[in-house]
Amino acid sequence: MLAAGTNENLAHTSNVLIYSAMAVYMLAFFAHIFEWIFGSRSKVARTAAALTPGGSRAEAQGNAKDAGTVTIKVATKGGGTTVLERPKIITRSASGSRDVPDGPGADGGDVQGDMWGRIALSLTVLAFIIAAGGVLTRALSVQRAPWGNMYEFSITFSTVAVGVYLGLLASRKLNIRWLGLPLVTTVLLTLGLAVTVLYTASDQLVPALHSYWLWIHVSTAIFCGAVFYVGAVSTLLYLFRDRYETKLIAGEKISAFATSVLERLPAAATLDKLAYRVNAAVFPLWTFTIIAGAIWAGSAWGHYWEWDPKETWSFITWVAYACYLHARATAGWKGRKAATLALIAFACFLFNYYGVNIFVTGKHSYAGV
Repeated sequence: MLAAGTNENLAHTSNVLIYSAMAVYMLAFFAHIFEWIFGSRSKVARTAAALTPGGSRAEAQGNAKDAGTVTIKVATKGGGTTVLERPKIITRSASGSRDVPDGPGADGGDVQGDMWGRIALSLTVLAFIIAAGGVLTRALSVQRAPWGNMYEFSITFSTVAVGVYLGLLASRKLNIRWLGLPLVTTVLLTLGLAVTVLYTASDQLVPALHSYWLWIHVSTAIFCGAVFYVGAVSTLLYLFRDRYETKLIAGEKISAFATSVLERLPAAATLDKLAYRVNAAVFPLWTFTIIAGAIWAGSAWGHYWEWDPKETWSFITWVAYACYLHARATAGWKGRKAATLALIAFACFLFNYYGVNIFVTGKHSYAGV
């Protein structure tokens, strides 16, 4: 039953739009699967090409290191092993990263894979528009910001995350087509959890939340979380891709499945650079988010900081990301070590949202979940 002051029709419309968006996201999920399946065939030697002489490209690399040959073992479906012998020419940038090409998933893949990719992207855009409509009608149903509880935060966060992805694609400065599948998968899980476990009927807020700081503080937290998510996925995939490239160079046996998946990704160095750039870019805004929350706390509670669980874990998240950024500027903490710090920092962000809200009681516990 809806509370007084709530527009029942708009609240119902919001629910219908969110479920509709989930249905379209599901279609986009399958389209992305087909993109990876059809776009991943016969790509075994793509990364291996980075280990072979490449004409003008090889001549342009003054720091190439010739060390014999590389044996590339790729498991076949029949249980056998395909062995490729390649001259070992490994080029490295000034930072020490391997110079290998991005996989086809970085720019859409072959013709058939690209067709499914375009379908998946179109469906993702459609689902984003529908979900944005669900968030907007939820806000209009109670005439307030649509992030007063975990359900509203979840539907808004997932929509903003997709918006960040589409914005980066539209800018053409960062080619992140490969992010579509993990993003849509995460959005489906987030929305599924929101409508089944976290759902809260549209209602008015408690007096303490009636402030313009709700728009400023929480909106920046949502945006930061969406960008941190992009950084976390890039970091996680970097670890897998880096391990894959290491095995390739060492001539170790690699399964056909791992090859088909990891060859769709950008090079490890590209993923590492993207993760660092997005985390570094949004870190100042996360700092502002904490400061804005402290200012709001001062006006609402009379104290700027009381070590409330939400405040504490926001600060812990800030410290974790600060350590990551500092580690990237330190010679001995690049690559996998720094990536581990980045994942720990994002885990702190997730616990700050789910763990603190569900398992810990504090001054931020206004509406249960």
